[in-house]
Amino acid sequence: EVQLVESGGGLVQAGGSLRLSCAASGLTFDDYAIGWFRQAPGKEREALSCINTTNGNTYYTESVKGRFTVSSDNAKNTVYLQMNKLKPEDTAVYYCAADSDRFYCAALRSYRGFYDYWGQGTQVTVSS
Repeated sequence: EVQLVESGGGLVQAGGSLRLSCAASGLTFDDYAIGWFRQAPGKEREALSCINTTNGNTYYTESVKGRFTVSSDNAKNTVYLQMNKLKPEDTAVYYCAADSDRFYCAALRSYRGFYDYWGQGTQVTVSS
C-alpha cells in the first residue's frame, strides 16, 4: 500500500518558520516527482513547489519563491518543505502528492487527478 504522510504543521507567528515533511512508503521513491500544495478555506488548491527526486530539479510558484525551499532525502523516502518568512496568508492545509510523470513537475499542475498519490494534509496556521 502506498502512503504519503505529511507532518510538521502547526501554529507559528508571522515571520517565523516551519519545516514540513512528506514521508513516502510503498513506492519506488525516485520514480516520482513530489509536489507540495496548499488549500485555504474557500480557496482553490494551489501548487507551490515540485521536486524531481531523480535529478533534484526544483520548481516554485511565484508566491513562495525565495521563502520556501523543497528538498529530498531519497535514502529516507522523504521530501521536505522549508518555509521561512511565513505570512498570515500562508495559512492553509498543506499536502504533498506523488506524480509518476516527472516531466510535468515544472508545470506545477494543481489538478488532483494528475497525481498518483496524495497525503492527508497538515494544517499550517500563521498568526499576525
